[in-house]
This record gives sequence, C-alpha cells and structure tokens, in this order.
Amino acid sequence: MSVDALFQPFQVKSLKMPNRIVMAPMTRSFSPGGIPTDDVAAYYRRRAEGGVGLIVTEGTVVDRPAARNDANVPVFHGEALPQWKKVVDEVHAAGGLIAPQIWHVGSARGQGADWKPLGKVDSPSGMTTPGKRGLEPMTEEDIADTIAAFGRSARAARDLGFDAVEIHGAHGYLIDQFFWSGLNDRTDKWGGPSIGERARFGAEVVRAVREGVGEDMALILRLSQWKQQDFDARIAGTPDQMTEWLAPLSEAGVDVFHCSQRRFWEPEFEGSDLNFAGWAKKLTGKPTITVGSVGLDGEFIAAFGGAGSKPASLDGLIKRLEAGEFDLVAVGRALLADPQWVQKIRDGRMDELKDFDRSAMAVLS
Repeated sequence: MSVDALFQPFQVKSLKMPNRIVMAPMTRSFSPGGIPTDDVAAYYRRRAEGGVGLIVTEGTVVDRPAARNDANVPVFHGEALPQWKKVVDEVHAAGGLIAPQIWHVGSARGQGADWKPLGKVDSPSGMTTPGKRGLEPMTEEDIADTIAAFGRSARAARDLGFDAVEIHGAHGYLIDQFFWSGLNDRTDKWGGPSIGERARFGAEVVRAVREGVGEDMALILRLSQWKQQDFDARIAGTPDQMTEWLAPLSEAGVDVFHCSQRRFWEPEFEGSDLNFAGWAKKLTGKPTITVGSVGLDGEFIAAFGGAGSKPASLDGLIKRLEAGEFDLVAVGRALLADPQWVQKIRDGRMDELKDFDRSAMAVLS
C-alpha cells in the first residue's frame, strides 16, 4: 500500500507540519537533577533530521514539589529552561518542529526506586491505587497552585519558541487521576459520580495552558482509557460517556486529542471498528493523533519486561488514515530504535527497518 497519506502536510493553528508523523513522548530519564543535557538536545535533533513531522518531548514536569517520581526526569521551570531553549534551537536548526509534554505524576510511583518526593505528593483523594489510601488529598490551595504551575510552564514553552504544547492527561498520572473514579472519590467540585464532573480539573488545566500559550499556538492533550495502575480501566464505557468526558476539554481549548492505546488497531466500543482516536474525532470534531504499537508487532508495555519487537505492516494504519478516522500518527519505539525510521518508510526501504530491543531504552541513540 502507498504510504503517501503519511506524507501529506497538516496544519492546526500556527503549527504547520510537513507530514502526519509525530514522535510520541517517551520518558528517558537522562536529565540529571531535572536539567536536560546537550545529549538530550542532540537526541531530539537526530529525529528532526530524520524527518519527523512533530516531536513531542518526553514528559517534563511543572513546578510542584512532587511533580516527578524520578530524579533524572526533566523539569520545565527554573534553571532547566535555558537547556530546553538549546533543545528547541537544535531541532529548529535541523528543520524540525517540537512541543514539550508538560506533566505531573501525581501519586503515581514506580520509576526511580530511590527517589524521594521533595514535598507533599499531590493526589485527588489520597490514593495510589483504587482503595489504597495513604496520602493527604489535595487542598483547594494545592489545586489552584498546580493549575497555575501548568500555566506558567505553558507560557515558558511559548517564550522559548516551541511550536506547540502537549498536556499529559493520560496513563494514571495526576490529571488522569482526577478523571478516574478509581482514584477520585471527592465530593466537592473537583469530583463527583459523573466523568463530566471529574473532568473539571483537567478542563481548568487546559484553560490555564491556553492562556499561557495564547490563541494561535496548538494545544494537544494526551488521554487514555488504560492506566498504569490498571490496564483494563475505562473512563468512558459508551460514546455518550466519552462525549461527556471530552466535550468540556474541547471547549476549554484543546486543539488536538492525542489518544493513547496500547494497540492502535483495537476498537474502542463494541459494534464499531473505530479506535479511540477515531471516536474522539467523531465526537468532538477536533483533529486526533492515534498511537499504540505503530510499526511494530509487539506492544510497548511488554518492552519494559524485556520483550523485543519486529517491524510490522503499516497497511491497516494507512487505510484508517486515508479514511479520515484520525489525522496524525504517533510513533514511539520504532523511532527510539531508529532515528531514520521516517525516511526509510517514505523511501520504501522497508528491508532496512530495525527491530526494537529493550537495549534502545538504555541509551540516547
């Protein structure tokens, strides 16, 4: 099948992409003390040189004491900002486009076994997993300061010259913890029995980020049904529930929904072949990014256990893209293993595609 659909230009607001391929955000933990190094800048530059349409950085955290769970995860405030400027300059020098993914891990632990939070852990209801309550819930002051911290990081992204910004609202981290009834049983305005009520915190973060970046900069929001705490968790069990979830986020200022699945080809609801990104586009009318094991035959969670993957056909993905089910395609591990993946796909050099091995996660190749 022709790959031409992957290489059509795409524009949303001031973001003008030469193709439909996004580098998915992937935590790398190569920023000692939270400060990206020159090696980090070179790592992103290589993907820009390889022809990626838009690079979304690894998660980089806002200014809250316990926003990260690993000492080598980068921050997006203070003394890290000049180093992020170097990243932007390197990517732009190679002709690329880049967006930071701004993040807060909330009560999610597990990365960096020796890491000790630098302050109170932020959590909607004091839980780390459903039913396991051992933390203090966020106060109104905590919530207000966290929302403001997202806004400050967004403003910094604009001032540093980034081309777009992505909010991490997926995978069981803080914003997602507010969405998920398993970790949010608050009875005030930040909780409630419906997803529409629990979406309020995420919507307020979106509003703060929109104010920070202005009206013309593209704002992407990454969402997922699955959580690292529970792969089978679901926020929305029906299209109506998904509308209740996504509509306030869309109205708050999201331009693009980045819809994370472990396997992009899996249908979201019974009776339809549409995946998460397909339904999000249908229900909101906004552009969407699909992601989840693109270009490889194994899913990414297994990679953390040491599983490798081999290149896989893109025919099913391209057929969906041509049908307009989604607009953009995020590629993770395939680009981690091979900075030239995009050029090889474009030029039909399929025999040169590399296998993915877990060793790729241990270096900034």
